[in-house]
Amino acid sequence: MAEGFVRKAGWLAFSAGTIPESEVNPYAVKVMSEIGLDISQNHPKSVKEYLDDDFYLVATVCDNARESCPVFSGKCEKNIHHSFIDPAIAPGNNEEKLEVFRNVRDEIREWVKKI
Repeated sequence: MAEGFVRKAGWLAFSAGTIPESEVNPYAVKVMSEIGLDISQNHPKSVKEYLDDDFYLVATVCDNARESCPVFSGKCEKNIHHSFIDPAIAPGNNEEKLEVFRNVRDEIREWVKKI
C-alpha cells in the first residue's frame, strides 16, 4: 500500500519485503481500489533484489522488517521507519479484516504525505 501512495506522489518507488508473499494481499488491493489506486499489478519482491542498488530513501514499515532488514551496499541518503500493524494477520471475518486494512491504509497515506 505504501508503494501505491508513494508512486501517486510522483516518486519512483520499489517495495520489497524480508519474507515476501506470493501475491499482493487481495484485501490490500480492494481497499486501495476503494480510493482509486490500482495496485493489482504489483508483485511482491524480496528486499534481497535491491541490496546493491542506490536509493535516496529507504523506509521500513514494520518492526520486524526494521530488525531483520539486511544492510544495503548501495548508496542511501536517508533511512526512515514507521511501525504499522500488519493487517495481513488481523483476525475476524472479511468485513473486520477489511476495516483493519482500511485503517492501516489511511495511516500509511497520512505518513507518506509527511515524508
